[in-house]
Amino acid sequence: MSGDDLTSASMTAGPANPFSPRAALALVLFGAIAFVVLLWTIGAGMAAGSVNDGGAHAGGKGLNGYAGLADYLGRRGFTVRRSRSAAALAAPGLLVLTPPHGADGAELERIVADRRHIGPTLVVTPKWIGEPVGTSVPGAKRGWVQLAGTATPRWEGFLDYFSAEIAPMQAGRTAALWVADGTGGRLPAGNAVQAGRGEALVPLVEGQQDGRILAGYLGDDGIYPDLERIALHGPDRYGQDEELYPLVVVFEPDLLDNYGMASQANARLAERLVRAAAGGSAGAVTFDLTLNGHARSANLLTLAFTPPFLAATLCLLLAALAVGWRAFLRFGPPRQAARAIAFGKRALVDNAAGLIRRSGRLHLVAGPYATAARERLARALALPRQADANATEAAIDRSLASRTGTPAAFSALAQGLRAARRPHDILKAAQDLHALERTLQA
Repeated sequence: MSGDDLTSASMTAGPANPFSPRAALALVLFGAIAFVVLLWTIGAGMAAGSVNDGGAHAGGKGLNGYAGLADYLGRRGFTVRRSRSAAALAAPGLLVLTPPHGADGAELERIVADRRHIGPTLVVTPKWIGEPVGTSVPGAKRGWVQLAGTATPRWEGFLDYFSAEIAPMQAGRTAALWVADGTGGRLPAGNAVQAGRGEALVPLVEGQQDGRILAGYLGDDGIYPDLERIALHGPDRYGQDEELYPLVVVFEPDLLDNYGMASQANARLAERLVRAAAGGSAGAVTFDLTLNGHARSANLLTLAFTPPFLAATLCLLLAALAVGWRAFLRFGPPRQAARAIAFGKRALVDNAAGLIRRSGRLHLVAGPYATAARERLARALALPRQADANATEAAIDRSLASRTGTPAAFSALAQGLRAARRPHDILKAAQDLHALERTLQA
């Protein structure tokens, strides 16, 4: 290899790449996917930590929590959502509220009142006072609680027309029977049962022995055929407002919490109650977590993965994928750019020819090229300078004929070159003229 070749190779090729194209593509794809997943987890709130804190809500896995009910309904065909956003309070479908003892009654009243024309609402009143077990008990898991006592809620401004009290069943640990279709179950703690009362309360679940109302719905101007079908006895009056959605109140939380859901019969009773409250079908059920202190405000990442902004996010991801694929197609060390104008006469000739070709005026070069060929031949044949071009061309024809022994008509070739107009004809005539010049060098 010559020195020029070595110089050219050093200018066009960079250092060798230590990674193969497949390895580089795998690294880039893994990093991109991990980054998108990280953004999604942050936007979805998964990076904020678990909500299994021993509270009485759908994220609690202790005795007083409702994680078992949410999981059971999901397996039974319901579309279950655990919401940490206040915007979900206005979403259609059944909304399950599990407010704590110290909830703001005015806020609860506002939430329920706003939903009466949006979707049904099921409110579970708290009873148990749970204390997290922590690490004091060997083998205890996160979210486990110890039931330290009971207390009725004090929500001033909400459900003031109902009252709740905690008392043992007359027969101790007895069954809570749903008389309408024979669905019933046994409470886990019959010595502390919370029941409600009120003139507008239509019972859905009662104690088998004492008839106390453990769950019911508000009998108002609404029409609730699914609840009326399973009610233990019908409401005092039937409404006429078809656009009003029901309000169901479960006074005894052991009908729905993890403590009571340990029984298969109780699970069936809970599903029957939820299905009737949702309108008789396995629709959408939203468990609210904002009232239990787990509200999370929306941020830019949350909006990026939420319709309608999700479409824009997907477009950006596809654009990034296209850019990455284009970059991968030119994988390897970048080549150094060559000189725009190379050294030497050949480069000048090539550039001049390229300029003429792009201008589309190739026929303008034919006449000057024929004149230049005539002058070269006149000098090569040592002919005297003459003012008349035709005389010079005739002298060239005679001189070439005497030297080569053939009638080489330069004048005819020059005239044909001047008369040519198409690029192919011009090139052919110029080649013939150049071949004639080379006969002198042979």
